[in-house]
Amino acid sequence: MEKIITVTVNITENRHIVDDWSLAQSSQELALLIGTVKGQIVGQMLVNRKSPTPYSYLGKGKIEELSELVKESKAQTVIFNNDLTPTQQRNLEQIIGIKIIDRTQLILDIFAQHARSSEGKVQVELAQLQYLLPRLSGKGVVLSRLGGGIGTRGPGEQKLEIDRRRIRTRIDRLKKEIQILSKRRLQLRKRRLDNSLSTVALVGYTNAGKSTLLNALAGASVKIKNEMFSTLDPVTKQVALPGCKLKILLSDTVGFLHKLPHDLIEAFQATLEAVKDAQLIVVVLDVSDDLVYQHNDAIWEVLGQLKVQDTPIVYAFNKIDIIDNPSLIERLKRRFNPCVAVSAKNNLNMGKLLKVIEDLLFSESTISEFYIKHNQMNILNTIYEQGKVLNFEHLPDGISLKVRLPVQIAKKLLTEI
Repeated sequence: MEKIITVTVNITENRHIVDDWSLAQSSQELALLIGTVKGQIVGQMLVNRKSPTPYSYLGKGKIEELSELVKESKAQTVIFNNDLTPTQQRNLEQIIGIKIIDRTQLILDIFAQHARSSEGKVQVELAQLQYLLPRLSGKGVVLSRLGGGIGTRGPGEQKLEIDRRRIRTRIDRLKKEIQILSKRRLQLRKRRLDNSLSTVALVGYTNAGKSTLLNALAGASVKIKNEMFSTLDPVTKQVALPGCKLKILLSDTVGFLHKLPHDLIEAFQATLEAVKDAQLIVVVLDVSDDLVYQHNDAIWEVLGQLKVQDTPIVYAFNKIDIIDNPSLIERLKRRFNPCVAVSAKNNLNMGKLLKVIEDLLFSESTISEFYIKHNQMNILNTIYEQGKVLNFEHLPDGISLKVRLPVQIAKKLLTEI
């Protein structure tokens, strides 16, 4: 098991940026990330600093302190809970003499560990190569450092000796692959629209229980792991709403994170398209976590970057089975609405959550009148599956109906008659 020292630095010069996370809380989250890659933390440093030094991020005194800690603990790697420039990372490695990893590289390593689909692997490789490219200039910096350990899951052994030109060629090729995969996803989305299915996305902080909730709502069997970013590739299942038999597509997405690097959001746009396409978003909050309010802020930061903050929202307060303070739920309800308190693990209040989803989808509904001929009965089937029939009348050549349907489904059906 790789021995690691963690360094968490609070930069105080940006006082206009409000961050409710303490140094200890940020360091604790870094420890959870490292636990996901099976690292052993043998020491930690918490540092308040007005601004990072361009040369080595830390000041001379803290670097000496870090060097002594490395010698005493026999650590193999130092992981910063901050993003380092290529120059800072390179200089720190030369001074301290062991591998230095920053926050982005650690997250990329976890993504590489959890990518299963071909598309996920392509996105991870592209993000890693774009991260590595500016770090190839300078003395002694070669890809051979990717031989093993945390922060080294990446492009693969066959690429250890490639130069920057070949990396750029590979990046261009990966971008083309992603464009091809994007066209396939567009076709799938069009097919879903043709099937008149509303889409609902589950979003939340990493390890909030989104996959467990998907399994409970859809009767699915998505593999569950108690670790961060266990779901990287989006998973979509069909679910029937109880009150109207409306079928929806429910998508589980990659978990969000405090200060999730913007470059990673850009690199994984494909993974997050399920959120951008959704008619409704279910924000899953782990109410057993002391940082539930900070987690919600982190979620909304990412939703803002995706420009979907105007999409209708419902909160699912998950893990209510393990909280010791029931009054917490009441306080959360006063702040976040609409909401449903659930336990995905114990299948508690799943029906209530589906009912709220149904009500919200139908709040964006319309009442339409249809005249359907006898040779168009396939449209009638869709109406019964996706809407509520308010009035029904048999006519000589067909039937007349008054129906409440989600707006986008009503528009589509009216164009087919």
